[in-house]
Amino acid sequence: MLLSLRAIWFKHSQKKYMEIDEIKNKILDEILKIEKSIVEYKEQNQPIAPDDSIGRISRMDAINNKSITEATLRQAIQKSKDLHRVLSQIGTKDFGVCLKCRKTIPLGRILIRPQSLYCVNCAK
Repeated sequence: MLLSLRAIWFKHSQKKYMEIDEIKNKILDEILKIEKSIVEYKEQNQPIAPDDSIGRISRMDAINNKSITEATLRQAIQKSKDLHRVLSQIGTKDFGVCLKCRKTIPLGRILIRPQSLYCVNCAK
């Protein structure tokens, strides 16, 4: 009986470590993607020189696109910060715990949206 309890505990521990490795790899992949996106958004967000020979309408479109890119860049930077925060929490008691209600964030949510700092109910 004791042997089977140890085997169950060992199997559960292995599964837990596999889940943590899977989460860590997912977060690292997301960080790489978002960092690449941030570089691209910064390149797209360069000021529009007034001496560029584009028409008035084209300049207005460029200014509008620039404001959209700026908003996207801000969101990407925030996501990067959240991902780094979650990555630093792996292995601590705060990992996978909602900041608001202090309940465990389901594994599925963490795998789908690794930068989640809140459970589904508190994120609403």
